[in-house]
Amino acid sequence: SVCREINSISKSFKHVPEELKGLDKLLADKYFCNFSLFQSLPDAWAIDQIFPIVPLQRLNERPTRSATLQDITCDSDGKIANFVTNRNISNILPVHALRKNEPYYLGVFLVGAYQEILGDMHNLFGDTNAAHITVKDGKYHIDQIIDGETVEEVLEYVQYNPKKLVRQLEVWVTKSVKEGKISLEEGKEFLSNYRSGLYGYTYLE
Repeated sequence: SVCREINSISKSFKHVPEELKGLDKLLADKYFCNFSLFQSLPDAWAIDQIFPIVPLQRLNERPTRSATLQDITCDSDGKIANFVTNRNISNILPVHALRKNEPYYLGVFLVGAYQEILGDMHNLFGDTNAAHITVKDGKYHIDQIIDGETVEEVLEYVQYNPKKLVRQLEVWVTKSVKEGKISLEEGKEFLSNYRSGLYGYTYLE
């Protein structure tokens, strides 16, 4: 687009006009990430703490896009728009263009256990998967993998009974099949999908 071309040309200016200084942020993509800022990086929201964030793959490719990061909560504050650069603080993160059906991983560093302790269950997103890793003589070893919380576990925190929810759905499906509203196959698929979601991870799988 014209604005992107102007922004690219302005990079070569010794003194960038004030009117053009905000183009980077205005033109940045929004990359939606499979996490909750309030659970995993609460200080980024609460006190504007800035954590180093870098791509973990395609490191032999030059990033061609700029982005801000959004989480998957429904909260408009669930975003990261300040990043560490080699010179100062930036409103954008250099990233690679996304490829269809290919995951793109980013690493957030210097987080530590403190963020995990502070994190809350905003929008009922629970603890994430975790791994305990030791490094020795330049080699790493995965000592333990800890599964994150399931939807079932999180619902119990807010006084819902997952087994009761399943029973209620089973009653509804049986009634709907008898009344001809849905087929038996549809009922089985509905229950299977419901159980899969209920006993699965709170984040996208």
